[in-house]
Amino acid sequence: MDNNPLANILQSPELRKRLLFVILALAVYRVAAVIPIPGINGEAIAMFFKQHEGGMLGFLDIFSGGSLAKFSILALGVMPYINSSIIVSLIKGAHVFPGLEKLSKEGEYGRRKENQITRVFGLILALLQGFGLTIAITKMSAPGGYAIVIDPSWTFIITTTLTLATGSMFLMWLGELMTEKGIGNGISLIIFAGIIERLPSALYTLVQLVQSEEIQLLTALVIIAFVVVIMGLVVWLETAQRQIPVQYAKRMVGRQMYGGQTSYLPLKVDQSGVIAVIFAMSVLAMPLTVAQFMPQAHWAQWVMDWMGRGHITYMITYVALIIFFCYFYNSMTFNPKDIAENMKKWGGFIPGIRPGDPTQKYIEWVMNRITLSGAVFVSIIAVLPDFLRAKFNVPFYFGGTALLIVVGVALDTVGQIQAHLLAHNYQPLMKGRGIKGRWFNVGE
Repeated sequence: MDNNPLANILQSPELRKRLLFVILALAVYRVAAVIPIPGINGEAIAMFFKQHEGGMLGFLDIFSGGSLAKFSILALGVMPYINSSIIVSLIKGAHVFPGLEKLSKEGEYGRRKENQITRVFGLILALLQGFGLTIAITKMSAPGGYAIVIDPSWTFIITTTLTLATGSMFLMWLGELMTEKGIGNGISLIIFAGIIERLPSALYTLVQLVQSEEIQLLTALVIIAFVVVIMGLVVWLETAQRQIPVQYAKRMVGRQMYGGQTSYLPLKVDQSGVIAVIFAMSVLAMPLTVAQFMPQAHWAQWVMDWMGRGHITYMITYVALIIFFCYFYNSMTFNPKDIAENMKKWGGFIPGIRPGDPTQKYIEWVMNRITLSGAVFVSIIAVLPDFLRAKFNVPFYFGGTALLIVVGVALDTVGQIQAHLLAHNYQPLMKGRGIKGRWFNVGE
């Protein structure tokens, strides 16, 4: 394998094709993200979002890639699909519908049926959220009393609701297509692209503030250094592992002696990656978004007072949601019982721990401990920039949540690229040794 990563990528036709597909898909997404919905006063809605730049609407606009501030056809983003995934997973985990739980045990067929249920439920949520967003925006006005909607008729409401729901379903379809035919998780890459799109403007704004002396140069350098440190901590967290030693007993197979080796069971400290952060953000954003679009309601004022971004109640709730989804994701994807049974089947054991149930309980104990430490660490990174902005008026234009998602998605995508490169380099070696057939065709 060449030491130059770019040369290795270019040598793999399949990887080139997958990366090109991701680039083209993201380009389509960015073009669609700037197509405005007819009947919207662009200047008025830009003024409205500039007024709420530091609040939850500005926070959500970052994750929509600027689509919400433009009120484009993709203003809902992938949030309906993410919320649908959360609800379906919670229902399955709570054993509410036994039929849904059985689907996860039916292999590829069950996975396809579960995805279909998630899509249908996502469409229902997209229609509901699109209708609510449309109704809310017809009642809003920009500073100076300028109306955002030119003609708030029922024709506009119905057309806009259907357009927003269609745009959300298009993003869902595009994300699943990127996952299947590209590299990485398509939905995460769409969120990643939306965040990265704001980076040049954020840096330009910081430079302007320094030039106008609203921010001292030293303060700007401290902000940049702080962001770099957070990125380094995220990389360290995403790659950190707890390695449990596993000893394999010696056994005779024919005339050959196997086993007697020591290996390790790697357990990631942050098993959920960015999934827990995205889930927590989407759940927390729903009531806050509705409240900001209906500021005159008494309940909306209470929500904005107690759950506003930077408020201590907001931070505590956000931290609790991140920790909950870290454990919830692990319970859905990590099965200590299967690991313990497989170790016992192949003659493996953890030194000092009996095989079977004691091994399962030990793995659960270790996983719970490292999950708690990882979840708390992720929570601190997520809320620390908001805390500094609220208490010390530090102008962070990219919060910890955005950095967690950007770095996490980048690391996951790089890891999948490395896996494809490894498969590409092993294929000619195995063919050269005469190992071929459908079981060993690593190129498939």
